[in-house]
Amino acid sequence: MVRIPGIILLAVAIAGVAFLLPGQAHAAATLSNGNTAWILTSTALVLFMTLPGLALFYAGLVQSKNVLSVMMHCFSIACLMSVLWLAGAYSLAFSDGGAANAFIGGLGKAFFSGVGKETLSGDIPESVFFMFQMTFAIITPGLIVGAYPERIRFGAVLLFSALWLILVYAPVTHWIWGGGWLAKMGVMDFAGGLVVHATAGTSALLLAYMLGARKGFPTELRPPHNPGMSMIGAAMLWVGWFGFNAGSALAADTSAGMAMLVTHISAATASLVWMVIEWKKFGKPSLIGIITGMVAGLATITPASGFVGPFGGFVIGLAGGLICYWAVGLVKKRWGIDDSLDVFAVHGVGGITGTMLVAVLAIPALGGAGLAEGVSMGQQLSTQALGVVATVLWSVALTFIIVKVTMAMTGLRVSDDEITEGLDVSAHGESGYNF
Repeated sequence: MVRIPGIILLAVAIAGVAFLLPGQAHAAATLSNGNTAWILTSTALVLFMTLPGLALFYAGLVQSKNVLSVMMHCFSIACLMSVLWLAGAYSLAFSDGGAANAFIGGLGKAFFSGVGKETLSGDIPESVFFMFQMTFAIITPGLIVGAYPERIRFGAVLLFSALWLILVYAPVTHWIWGGGWLAKMGVMDFAGGLVVHATAGTSALLLAYMLGARKGFPTELRPPHNPGMSMIGAAMLWVGWFGFNAGSALAADTSAGMAMLVTHISAATASLVWMVIEWKKFGKPSLIGIITGMVAGLATITPASGFVGPFGGFVIGLAGGLICYWAVGLVKKRWGIDDSLDVFAVHGVGGITGTMLVAVLAIPALGGAGLAEGVSMGQQLSTQALGVVATVLWSVALTFIIVKVTMAMTGLRVSDDEITEGLDVSAHGESGYNF
């Protein structure tokens, strides 16, 4: 079966179209050194979330015979998404698409065509904006890795992620952050509750369902092989998330400061909520539980981080911890879907919850920055709900197609013998531990 050539042909096709299209003109603007410095820093922080943060977090949660495969998934996705972002995905997300601009951008900026060293995006270099947004494009398909460890073909990971970036992530990004139809309607998504977490979480759930469960699911699964490794990765995620949320202000200003504050409060609150629930339910608080609660709090605050105040951050942390904990049981016990590392329950449900709560908690009476002029809370709730429905439906429909294409081109699931041996050896010829 054809594996890597399909990805190569995809990149070549994008490149071919790119060089036939003209570049974009840019309006003159004034460079802000302070804002540029902050977004450069934020860019490094967000990449730090994926490499090494997410890689370590996920790797500690799987069996020891699959630890390197998960790291390989995260690292190779980071490399492939970077190249595809340059080749055309950035242009589809953030350039003018002409008559179709409300839905998708064009390819006028593919391979950074027409963008010079001095070209600005707002008051920062467009090269810096490109890099900052590229780190989001890296971590979003990276999050989906948590849905399929220990049983997926490596070629399928690459092909699925490449197609997903172009067909799911780039359009939704354009809808909300690139001046598309949801942006025009006034959807509030400061740092990616819809763009990042709802897309990744929804797609992860469907992919996990179509891929099938791990051997022994749900009663005979082995526990995480290294919770300490996961805690180190989670700590890196927490630190990196300051770049994720506060950096999304695209300025070193009061909005960035408040986004950082509420991000921290939400993460801390959700961690404690998750810990207390487990403590009461099982008699002992677990390290895996408290760090999972932290991620739930971070995901839930993401869409609201630039719009709410400290009280809003606290409420969102409470909601994220409670609702995401409930969602884990719903997915695995009620629905019987082996979303292995709870991508939908934590990221999907968390991002959707925060997206809806921002319409309430952003009001000035609760310390928020306020809604758009003339927009009531009820109107904003309706807009947020429309954004959620559109994002989820698009993610489901396109992910189904992408999985079917991936099945046909590379196959999806490894053999039972390879699962038993472990993907570290069977897929990569390496071992994470020498014992």
